[in-house]
Order: sequence, then C-alpha cells, then structure tokens
Amino acid sequence: MLDLYELRQLVAFADLGTLSRVAEEFHISTPSVTRSMQHLEDAFGVALFTRGKNRIELNKTGEEAVEVSRRLLQEARKSVQQVQDFDQRQRTIVIRSCAPAPLWELQQKLNILQPGTIVSSVICQNDEVLAAWEDGSCDIAILPFPVEGAKAFMRENLFVCVPPGHDLAKYHSLTCTEINGFNFLLRTELGFWDTFCREKMPASKFLVQPDPVVFDELVNASSLPCFTTDYGMLQGNYPDRVNIPLTDAEAHATFYVVSRVSGIAFSDKHNISEHA
Repeated sequence: MLDLYELRQLVAFADLGTLSRVAEEFHISTPSVTRSMQHLEDAFGVALFTRGKNRIELNKTGEEAVEVSRRLLQEARKSVQQVQDFDQRQRTIVIRSCAPAPLWELQQKLNILQPGTIVSSVICQNDEVLAAWEDGSCDIAILPFPVEGAKAFMRENLFVCVPPGHDLAKYHSLTCTEINGFNFLLRTELGFWDTFCREKMPASKFLVQPDPVVFDELVNASSLPCFTTDYGMLQGNYPDRVNIPLTDAEAHATFYVVSRVSGIAFSDKHNISEHA
C-alpha cells in the first residue's frame, strides 16, 4: 500500500537530491528517510534507485515513480479539498436576493435560528435570482414576486430623500414622472431598486457610490436627492432630510422568500409598512 507521506519524501528527494536534505525538510532522521524509500520500493515492487557506496540516485523507473507520485499527491490534495468544500457547503446557506433590506432581515433571522451557519449572499437582478433558484445554486431566494412555494416576507416602500431647502421638499408625495430628470445620489448593490430607478427615470443621471460610508458623507454634504425606504427610515438613515413617498405602484414592493433550508419559517410579520 502506497503511503502519501512517503510519496512526498520521494518527490522531495527528486527535488533536493540527497536523503539528508529530505530529512532536514521533513524534520526526521536520515535513516527514517532511507526506510521510507525502501518501503516505497516494496510497495511498487520494483527497484527505484541506483545505490553506490556513498550515494543513492533515482533510476529510470524511480523517475517515473516520482512523476506518478506527483500526480497522486495532487489528486490527494484535490480530494481533501473536495471533501472539505463539501463539508463547508453543508454548513453554508447560499442566498440570492433582489434587494438589500430583505436580505439583512433574513440574515438576522438566520443568526438567531441557526447560529454558527455560514451565510453566503449576493444581491442581484430578479432574473439572476430566479435562475439561481431554478438551477439549484442557491438555498434561499428573495424576489419581489411570488414563485411556487414562496411566502411573503416583508414589504418595503420607496421614498425620495432631499434636504429641507430642496425644491422637492414641499411635496407630500411624488411620482417617478415628476422626478424624472433630477440627478440623484445612488448606492450600488440595490438590485431590484436600482433597476426600478433607472427604468422609471431615464432622463435622470445617477452619481453611483459603492462605499456606504462615503455615500453617507455625500448625502450629508450634498444637496442632491437620494432614495431611502421605510426600512431605511426605521434604521435612522438621514434624519436631517425630508422623505417624500413615491406613489408609483412599483415603488411598493412585497418581497417573497422561497427556501430549501429546513427549520426556518417565513411570514410577512416583518411587514415594514406597518411600522413606518
């Protein structure tokens, strides 16, 4: 039976050239390396070395054994990694979400219900979320429309967020048609909301900022409008600004969750609009 530890020593001998250097590399004695080489010859059933009075060298068969050993060791590493990846996958919940707020709410729920579980999440467009759910590459999908097996999780409403002196601050409500053409600060990784803004306001320009800290600084220092939601308002976002609700039907989203994870129940008790 071939021993991987001894195969590593054989490869090291091919790379280093002497038994003593292999012994140093593996922090063992030279006689121990000698015994390992003898064990390998027994395991292969052939001579791997040409032995002289004070020298040992690989013969042609030994050189072939080294190449075989390299491949075996590489496959062994791959096999170990595959098992480790599989084990981690059993403890990982993969989420694809169409928007940030329901993802944050769901992650908090998972932290309570399944502590220690690794959560891998990505915010993406609706079609990408749906594709990931259908091909089985995610365990939980969050969408702004129901699919088979999905349950309503939470609702979220979009607001225009402006400084008190802004021209839009005097309105009690707005439509996308009325704000189309204004320039906005916009966060990245908004998924569904990003698509909504760009499609409903084609004449507007968006100053996109990926860093949340920098984005908040820009909001506080700038007169440009941005967007928030009733969820964001509950978190205390931008208290010095005026928040005007958008009345477009698409500005009121109900998010649905469909899950393959057992032991997690979903309902729309997280209905944000009830608490706004």
